[in-house]
Amino acid sequence: MNSTDTPQAPRPAAGDRRRWFALAIVMTAAFMDLVDVTIVNIAIPSIQRDEGATFSQIQWITAGYALAFAAGLVTGGRLGDIHGRKRIFLLGIGGFTLASALCGFAVNPEMLVASRILQGAMAALMVPQVLSIVHATFPPHERGKVFGLFGAIVGLGAVSGPLLGALLTEWNLFGLEWRPIFLINLPVGVVGLVLGSRFITESKAPRALKLDLVGVALVTLGLLMLLYPLTRGRELGWPLWGYVSMAGALVVFGALVAYERVKGARDGSPLIELSLFRVKSFAAGIAVQTVFGVGLGIFFLVWTLYMQVGLGWSALRAGLTGVPFSVAVSAAAGMSVQLLVPRFGRKVLQAGALVMAAGVLLYIAESERYGMDITSWQMALPLVVMGVGMGLIVAPLTDAVLSEVPREHAGSASGLINTVQQMGNALGLGLVSVVFFGVIDERLAPAEVGPAFADGFQHALGWVAAVLGVIFLLMFALPGRPAQHVEGEAKAPAAVEREPELVS
Repeated sequence: MNSTDTPQAPRPAAGDRRRWFALAIVMTAAFMDLVDVTIVNIAIPSIQRDEGATFSQIQWITAGYALAFAAGLVTGGRLGDIHGRKRIFLLGIGGFTLASALCGFAVNPEMLVASRILQGAMAALMVPQVLSIVHATFPPHERGKVFGLFGAIVGLGAVSGPLLGALLTEWNLFGLEWRPIFLINLPVGVVGLVLGSRFITESKAPRALKLDLVGVALVTLGLLMLLYPLTRGRELGWPLWGYVSMAGALVVFGALVAYERVKGARDGSPLIELSLFRVKSFAAGIAVQTVFGVGLGIFFLVWTLYMQVGLGWSALRAGLTGVPFSVAVSAAAGMSVQLLVPRFGRKVLQAGALVMAAGVLLYIAESERYGMDITSWQMALPLVVMGVGMGLIVAPLTDAVLSEVPREHAGSASGLINTVQQMGNALGLGLVSVVFFGVIDERLAPAEVGPAFADGFQHALGWVAAVLGVIFLLMFALPGRPAQHVEGEAKAPAAVEREPELVS
């Protein structure tokens, strides 16, 4: 029986408390994913020290998660449409909890990398269902409040992730070193699984859809052919097969486009809705999201290595140093959406790119000026400037990208936006081997490590500043003014294509 044959159940009544329990459950899952991404960066030097991981393995601990997450996001959303969002959400949160346990009990770097890839794949099943479940559970007049709460959760995740990671690593609970950063997900995941099965209402797409397995395979293959040589190339001496693989990735992506065009014409269920790229603002927005993801992927990994390996700071000191940045992101994000974008439109996002670039250049100058004696207080100003710039971009960008997209394709467009940002992040993590490790000698005396990492940090930040310049130029193709919200219903950052069908 397909979804169109399933009897429709009523949407939970406005006075039904169950929908608020369901909201708390899915928001907790979203928070768990957001924290898990940021919590790992701060613990990476501890993992490297305790497990003897190579630099390429360190990259894959972060890039593997991002790659699996990116490759699976669109597929995860489509599986929820086909088989039921509640069912796929519970499968995702259960798998994410299991993968977290495997990460926490990993016996070597290889097992940790594999477990992180599994964790990213399970997050790709879990995360796309969050907003779809909200859309199915709450009436239109309540969704504005709900999506406001979702934005607050995103901000809280950005603030608390690095600090929580630093505290858990520093406390060394039960002598487990860095492992509690993963094991903390176990009780949260089990509670979410039990309560989710009770309080979340099942929903599906109102028409039967098909899963594009060939599209999934081509996306994954192309990304692996591009990213694997980038992360291993320096360690292996940049062999010829690496360049061949990266060139071949372009051929695979070309084949993906051709296949998706045929697939869309044949049955209307492509993995990627290519017609969206004829919308100028969407195509430009996808480019912005991808390039922005590259810049963030480079910055956050290099920043952590600079503070903890280069400067020799503890995880707690590094985590506390990042608090002004996270607070600035959250504050600027709220201000940009509520006050600035409605009045100034696209100029706010472009100002954000320039402000963030100014913060990056200021950080380079501070690092050069103070060298190995730099303090957390001296980093605070550039970090706040960067945070303000990032906050002006991240909150309104999705709405700007979706503003000219046809309503019936909003769900596909939202999935693509999330996917390319994660792909960009994975690409940025892969490029760390070029823009950071590529300027550091492989054999360094202990006294040379700090200055070498400081030089590598400044070099990598130069690339991040250049990336932000590219983003500023790409933003000229975004609409000058935000689209008007439908009266009584705020536009969701990842709205589904149509009213979902609720099933018993």
